[in-house]
Amino acid sequence: MALLEVRDLRTSFHTRDGVVKAVDGVSFDVEAGQTVGIVGESGSGKSVTCYSLLGLIPKPPGHIEGGEARFGDLDLLQLNEKKLRGVRGKRIGLIFQDPMTSLNPFLKISTQLIEPLLLHEGLSKKEALKRAIAELDAVGIPDPEQRVHSYPHEFSGGMRQRVMIAMALITRPKILIADEPTTALDVTIQRQVLDLIKARQNELGTAVIFITHDLAVVSEVCDYVNVMYAGRFVERAPVKTLFTAPRHAYTRALQRSIPAMQTKGDLLYTIPGLPPNLAQSLAGCAFAPRCENSPDDPEHTEFRPQLIEVSPDHWVQDCPGCLAASIEVEKAN
Repeated sequence: MALLEVRDLRTSFHTRDGVVKAVDGVSFDVEAGQTVGIVGESGSGKSVTCYSLLGLIPKPPGHIEGGEARFGDLDLLQLNEKKLRGVRGKRIGLIFQDPMTSLNPFLKISTQLIEPLLLHEGLSKKEALKRAIAELDAVGIPDPEQRVHSYPHEFSGGMRQRVMIAMALITRPKILIADEPTTALDVTIQRQVLDLIKARQNELGTAVIFITHDLAVVSEVCDYVNVMYAGRFVERAPVKTLFTAPRHAYTRALQRSIPAMQTKGDLLYTIPGLPPNLAQSLAGCAFAPRCENSPDDPEHTEFRPQLIEVSPDHWVQDCPGCLAASIEVEKAN
């Protein structure tokens, strides 16, 4: 049995412009110690998927329309706020995108680090502070005994992200949700943060859900990848399979967008067009208007495409137009 089993998760936002189906029937599993990636462009529904599990979407306008999220003997989607508070920060940790806005600028790091220990484990302030210093040391903060009493603005962006990692892991959660933890960091600091998350994961045995728009990062840190577009998964596969045999047109387009995949001197590839307006009904293939797959212009499905298993543990939406190029490649080989 998986550590977390999500089935048919559907989350909408009721706005003046209509009902935005931000997450539209998403299913995935997370095994103990595994790193599962959710990748896609901004607005595809990655963060909303995970925030829905923890009850962190604003209500209203947000509303979980249906689904199930089994975490042990709990269904996270059915828990009230009081019971969710017992899960958030204790059994499931979360690293937010921007540590400067996630950390309270008016409170010392010590106050923010020890809070989950006081709430969830009932430690004394002295015991909690000792643990907080040890956690800062574990994530590479120099002179942790002194820096623990600093304010967030006294840290660099990379150091603030280390503090967020320490805060998310200080209660030894079973699952860590990392929501684009390397956003706005330079390449060197990105590498350090990714290595740190992996090292702490190996030490603690924590499973990680890694949210990102960067397939290059996914190739380095993830075991299994879910490619998300317009609120739905269009392809799901082990990371090696996804990079060696991508099937969906969107996955292939994301790979072409990786700068390192480009020939030196060529223009960088960008996916044409824009993601669809999720407040409007999407009857057929959501990616069809942006698909550049085949010179034969194959027909895209007019019906809602469904995930089908094309090889062991490799699932892809069954849209003929989006699958055309990968089929041609297989014939050529």
